[in-house]
Amino acid sequence: MFNKRDRNEVRKIRHERVRKKISGTPARPRLCVFRSNKHIYAQVIDDVAGNTLAAASTVEKEIAAQLAECDKKGEARLVGKIVAERAIKAGIKEVVFDRGGYIYTGRVAELAAGAREGGLDF
Repeated sequence: MFNKRDRNEVRKIRHERVRKKISGTPARPRLCVFRSNKHIYAQVIDDVAGNTLAAASTVEKEIAAQLAECDKKGEARLVGKIVAERAIKAGIKEVVFDRGGYIYTGRVAELAAGAREGGLDF
């Protein structure tokens, strides 16, 4: 009998396929997105050195204080702006966008739009 894979397993397969093609370098690091049902996380990663250069998420206390009146898409846009500000402070202007195997719509697209508004190029 055919067993259907769950959504997260399919997302992980898709993410592995995408990660074969993209990688973060010191000149152009990777902006990686992870989302759960409640929160969204973004990291700017240099894959060569294995370092996280900038990060932001809705779990952080200073960001959570600003999210009281936002919906999930508004939260994602705000996280994108904040991670872009932190990346620019670290001297990063261009990144490669890694959607984490998620379909580019909804909160993932809003985070990308917020990062572009914040000044990142991708």
